Amino acid sequence: MVRICAGKSSIASYLVEEHHFKRIRLARTAPTPTVEKSASDVHVPPAEPSPIDAQYTFSNVDTLLEFVTLRWREHWVTTDIWDEKVVDALIRRPFFLLVSVDAPVSVRWQRFKDRCASTQLTPPSLSDFVLRNDAHLFAPTTGLQPLFERAHLKLLNSTTSLPALHAALRPLNLPNDARLRPSWDQYFMQLADLAAHRSNCMKRRVGCVIVREKRVISTGYNGTPRGMTNCNEGGCPRCNTATSGGHALSTCLCLHAEENALLEAGRDRINSTAILYCNTCPCLTCSVKITQVGISEVVYNQGYMVDTKTAEILLEGGVKLRQFSPMREGLVDLSLGVGKDAVGGAEEGGEVGDVREVLGDETFVRPLR
Repeated sequence: MVRICAGKSSIASYLVEEHHFKRIRLARTAPTPTVEKSASDVHVPPAEPSPIDAQYTFSNVDTLLEFVTLRWREHWVTTDIWDEKVVDALIRRPFFLLVSVDAPVSVRWQRFKDRCASTQLTPPSLSDFVLRNDAHLFAPTTGLQPLFERAHLKLLNSTTSLPALHAALRPLNLPNDARLRPSWDQYFMQLADLAAHRSNCMKRRVGCVIVREKRVISTGYNGTPRGMTNCNEGGCPRCNTATSGGHALSTCLCLHAEENALLEAGRDRINSTAILYCNTCPCLTCSVKITQVGISEVVYNQGYMVDTKTAEILLEGGVKLRQFSPMREGLVDLSLGVGKDAVGGAEEGGEVGDVREVLGDETFVRPLR
């Protein structure tokens, strides 16, 4: 899969240089795309930092997978994802992470012109480059755009230098094992986020999961009580008006996600080992109930307007309160930089050590233990 001059080779080189990955090659079986050719229809070779050893070059994805599976303790990266069949073969494996790399077409054209200049070839015009690029990505049955949509992480790389690119990549912590197998915190917070999608509250989607000894004992989401008209169907007058957050709470008919989870679990199923995960910090009222039933720890993602009061209640009641910020996923614009809180996850169960990878062209793959 090739989004030409997006920066995939530079990111692969970053993993080789800074995280001791080894590059592997999957041979291309299709003809060279027009988008990779000069104005005279000559193939413009990519700027490879160093040749890849013959023992790390494979004629098909099956032999590549066999090789990597036997060496899963090592770190591997490739930029050779040519079609959906390759993705289908790799994505079933627990050690595969697909990362797409893209950049504005004007930026990629400038990079391609620079590549042409380095080999004394005449680049295509911008209009020709755009047309070739569109055919490469969107042609019926052969277009590669669907591969980008399947990526676990999507990087937008309009950085202007290698130091800037490396600086933007470091906080993302690409070799983190939790990107392949979520830590317990990440796993239970994702379940809380999933529960939130069942919410019918017009004000805010909140989901909650109560866990004991790493087993889910109850879930909850916010909305009107059983038997009443759903909030999103007009069941709660307060939530269906422009009332601002934190005001007229006594008139709200919606049960909070934490309340629903606590009611489902019941006091007899909660003990001093129970942990409550919620995608939003509990409000003051919920924190009192959480303390009363004997929850040992509250883990949340997003803040709320009464975090300080909630923290005071939980502290006095002997309940640990901790914020968990999951690793950055989805689309990440590298030119904007990545804040410290965007990495999250590494502080709680997201070990960074011994990572394995096979990275795919605009994409990245890797073996995990």
